[in-house]
Amino acid sequence: MLIGVIADDFTGASDIANTLAKGAGPEGGLRTAQYPGIPNDRASDDIDAGVISLKSRTAPVKEAVEDSLRALAWLQDQGCGQIVFKYCSTFDSTPEGNIGPVAAALATALNAKGVVVCPAFPAAGRTVYQGHLFVRDKLLNESGMQNHPLTPMTDPDIRRVLASQIKGTVGHLSYPVVAAGTQDITRAIVEQSGNTDFIVVDALLDTDLLAIGAALADTPFLTGGSGIAMGLPRNFIASGRAQKGGEKARMISGPGAILAGSCSGATLGQIEHHKTNHATFPIEIEAVMSGRLTAATLVDFITSQRDHAPLVYSSGSPDAVRVLQKNFGREAIAAKLDELFADTAKALLANGYRRIVVAGGETSGAVAKAVAENLGSPAMMIGQEIDPGVPVLTIGEADAVALALKSGNFGAENFFEKALRIMEGGK
Repeated sequence: MLIGVIADDFTGASDIANTLAKGAGPEGGLRTAQYPGIPNDRASDDIDAGVISLKSRTAPVKEAVEDSLRALAWLQDQGCGQIVFKYCSTFDSTPEGNIGPVAAALATALNAKGVVVCPAFPAAGRTVYQGHLFVRDKLLNESGMQNHPLTPMTDPDIRRVLASQIKGTVGHLSYPVVAAGTQDITRAIVEQSGNTDFIVVDALLDTDLLAIGAALADTPFLTGGSGIAMGLPRNFIASGRAQKGGEKARMISGPGAILAGSCSGATLGQIEHHKTNHATFPIEIEAVMSGRLTAATLVDFITSQRDHAPLVYSSGSPDAVRVLQKNFGREAIAAKLDELFADTAKALLANGYRRIVVAGGETSGAVAKAVAENLGSPAMMIGQEIDPGVPVLTIGEADAVALALKSGNFGAENFFEKALRIMEGGK
């Protein structure tokens, strides 16, 4: 294994795994596998890039750091010479972390200075300019992310957010330097590395990310959203360390279901669109917390609507979510929903379901881990891209399951039905 990624949630892991498998340009990508947690065994010898999916974005800081360091140790044991810490392209974190503390711990373990910080992902509308993060034409704190139920983002200045989470220094590489190309980027990073721990790097275009990637060819540690990985595969292929690998497309037939646990604007719009022609079931949090609504309830609905792309969802408006969190507690609701969706996924597998679409990072983590444990197969292979940043994942061999793990803000309006269609070879 050449390159290892530590992702702080499951949808983000799928996103960057897709980027590494796809690559950019005719060079293509790397042979990539995504792992639901830290594997117990060695990786297959034919894997160039390994992506470890953690649920560290909202975990206690100490736990997030420890899990990330254990993931680093496993990746180093596989031979990885370059490590990427992947977080969301909206820099999801709290005032305490976890991006800063995890990045600092990994940098210390790798003895790295001048570590690049670049959450930009232009294909999804995320850009960094003057150290500030934009979501399309809005600053991060005006994009809806200020209402996120777990990681509300109220400051668009990535330099300031990161500096509040770490003891080290934070520098900035401005857009004119990035636009000047790889040589200027390399020179600026080297100049700042002597007295700067982290460098927030501007990026507006995919070509910027490719230039940044080329400048990081020999860097042992970098951080960012999935876009930061765009230019990395060509470094390994051009040097002869890897051959063009990329996507392993597989078609999975059988009944499908959709599980949504995101409150993002994009997911809410996708749910409303899906309602017009398909079966949907809203999950009432009060019923979940009281025990009146269980996985059996959801499975009964899904199986009764087998031919209608059934969707069950716990999404709600920011105001409604705040009321529920006040009444029941944020952590208590999250734990109950994780358990509910995990139990539902296991029951669906037992009922012959082999295509499962999931929306939301926390929900995706719960479902992916449940499926992996059920099948006893730790590696998820990267298949066709559904929408930017969201590939089909296949796990298992003879009785394989297809998953699509969608970050809340990702995907077109018709994402759910399109995902199920692409999983079985449609377009």
